[in-house]
Amino acid sequence: MLRLFLLSAIVLFVTIPLAAPHEGHDDVAAGSCEVSPDVRIVADYRPGIITVDGHADDWAGVEGSEFSLLPALDPDADKEYTGGKISIKAVHDGNHVFFILQIDGEYAYSQGENQKCPSVALMFQVGENASYHNMGGCKNLRGSCNNMTCRGHEVDIMHFSIGNAIPGRLYGANLVDNSEGTGGDRFGHLVDVYAWNPHCLYLDGKGPSGNSSYAQNDWQGAWWHSMITTHSALVEDDSPYSKGGEKGTYYFEFSRSLRTMDRSQQDVQFVIGQTSRVAAAFWYPTGGKPWSKSQHYSASCDWLPLDITAPSSSSSYMTSSNSSWDAATAFSLLLSVLAFCLSVFLGYWVSRSKAVPFTPIDGL
Repeated sequence: MLRLFLLSAIVLFVTIPLAAPHEGHDDVAAGSCEVSPDVRIVADYRPGIITVDGHADDWAGVEGSEFSLLPALDPDADKEYTGGKISIKAVHDGNHVFFILQIDGEYAYSQGENQKCPSVALMFQVGENASYHNMGGCKNLRGSCNNMTCRGHEVDIMHFSIGNAIPGRLYGANLVDNSEGTGGDRFGHLVDVYAWNPHCLYLDGKGPSGNSSYAQNDWQGAWWHSMITTHSALVEDDSPYSKGGEKGTYYFEFSRSLRTMDRSQQDVQFVIGQTSRVAAAFWYPTGGKPWSKSQHYSASCDWLPLDITAPSSSSSYMTSSNSSWDAATAFSLLLSVLAFCLSVFLGYWVSRSKAVPFTPIDGL
């Protein structure tokens, strides 16, 4: 009887999965919400069309990709974000890459309380072994993870919490935080972060081996909601900027240079003509309750391909650019020919003109 009891206890123990700390993407998230492998986020070359102000008007001609938002730690379709899907668009101008995230949702804003306001993040693969699950996937815990033990598992994260951010204003990179060599943003909390896993998450320039003096926040961004009726000149005293509970659309717009001065494997480096890997997350204060770090929705259960496309000679913007260049070249050539002809005429006219007779000064 005793042997039967012990055997039953062992079987029961090994069939119950051990709980893991849920602070980010854990392996339990692998499952049903992966999108089709054919789905990609494409950043075409579109110079001079985007102004980072939180408004989507200048994105009207850019195609995006739409995804359902499921809980990152429990991607069950029954628990999908009820406000709507997330649309992700991207372009680049040869120097910077631009993103806009559009998410339907009732207006929720509580001044100074980030976790009672919507929040978004973009995560990029940096290290070759960095997985989407567990935010890089390094198995070391805080205190033992560093750039040697977790080498190759680095992910780059941009996180924007809007509790102190005025709609339409630009946040992120600023002289104060960058002069201190960190990826922080003390004004609007649009921060530049890197991680090896959820337990080893740091601002750029900070880490387990101490702080560096050369990191910086390379991101800038702004936010807006369609129910905000004033389109400019908002200040902090206008908070909460719109009536709570109004149905509409949130817009989160960002930009970053394709390449950065990073020397510590903390930033993703975009290359024109190549593919990077990205993931998007969204936090929302459901029922007015503040969200926690692990209570976020994800656009996919794995990395999404991000194509930074090369310019095409057949594209309309290239044709327009070439036409402008051809017109300027033709005009310059015409001016050169006219100037040459004028100089020849003047030389001929001077040579044919009658010389002035010489008058000796002694005869005066």
